[in-house]
Amino acid sequence: MESGSCGAEPFALRVIGDSMAPEFNDGCIIIIDPEGVITDGCYVLVRHEEEYIFRQLVFAGGSYRLQALQKGHETIEMPNLDTVAGVIVQQAGRRRADRKHYV
Repeated sequence: MESGSCGAEPFALRVIGDSMAPEFNDGCIIIIDPEGVITDGCYVLVRHEEEYIFRQLVFAGGSYRLQALQKGHETIEMPNLDTVAGVIVQQAGRRRADRKHYV
């Protein structure tokens, strides 16, 4: 259990696309906590290939995978958590504690 970067305030972003539906639909607002606790199955914002993406983080035998909830989207292997910019803690008025896990 590690945390993201230090000293930053939570911020909001709008989801673009359907890769994380049905949990996060196109256009919904998510709140990202840069100091959120990173756990297996949490949703994270990650810097990947010169852009930020949002995916579910899965711990896999010493490495990490970023996966979309919708089929047909690339699963990204990560050697470490250095590029995690924050953890999604809230979406469109509901806390992430009531989240479902899709694997």
